[in-house]
Amino acid sequence: MKKSSQPDDYTVIELRRYTIAPGGRRQFARYFETWFPEAFQQLGALAFGHFFERERADHFTWLRGFRDMPARAAVNHAFYGGPVWREHKATLNRLILDSDNVLLLRPLYADSGIPVLRAVDPVAEPRGAQGLVVAQIFKLDPDRLDAFALAADHWFLNYRGKGVIEAGILATLDQPNNFPQHPIRTDGCYLVWLGVLRDDEALAALRPVFAEAEAALQATGMLEAPAELLVLDPGRRSRLRWAPVQQPAAQLECAA
Repeated sequence: MKKSSQPDDYTVIELRRYTIAPGGRRQFARYFETWFPEAFQQLGALAFGHFFERERADHFTWLRGFRDMPARAAVNHAFYGGPVWREHKATLNRLILDSDNVLLLRPLYADSGIPVLRAVDPVAEPRGAQGLVVAQIFKLDPDRLDAFALAADHWFLNYRGKGVIEAGILATLDQPNNFPQHPIRTDGCYLVWLGVLRDDEALAALRPVFAEAEAALQATGMLEAPAELLVLDPGRRSRLRWAPVQQPAAQLECAA
């Protein structure tokens, strides 16, 4: 699923983790995927995928991409000042308790950005998005990013296998927040590995490898906190998902 960098790739990526009011996550997801993915796409941004965190029943997580930082400011101004958000913001804001847990990221390598898969086909995929997504998040000193990435690459290679597809290696984008209405985290440098897994069997096979990698990377002394492992169940219309054939969205001129 890794892809070569193209001039129109999404080079600015937000990993957004919302805290939702108790019992409201499924309702929030229905509203979100009904109104917002196409609205962002029409403006030139993309909702890569949206998910339910397994270990936190109040967390809704999604990934949003922009072509570059100027596009991020332009799209956000257009959307949050536009008619779709104006009509629905009261409904959504009643359900969102916190939306400030946001990492502003970039592809670490030219070919490690998130692939743009085709939208879920309601006829060919009547059950909606399948599989699961895993995000492994490492916090480190920014001066150690290159050295840590080199050490981590050895372990990331071990993550690949039957039922697992690497979906991105991302790192903190060190740029001033050009849309201050949406805060981003500034508490350090982060490296994020993303993978799409076929099922829980694939996850069970990988868990010991994740744990071994975390222990080995913690032993390097380059981590500022224990690694965090997010197990994410895709929402019904999440683009980032497991599919028999991982086809790119040709209309968006991205190659998987």
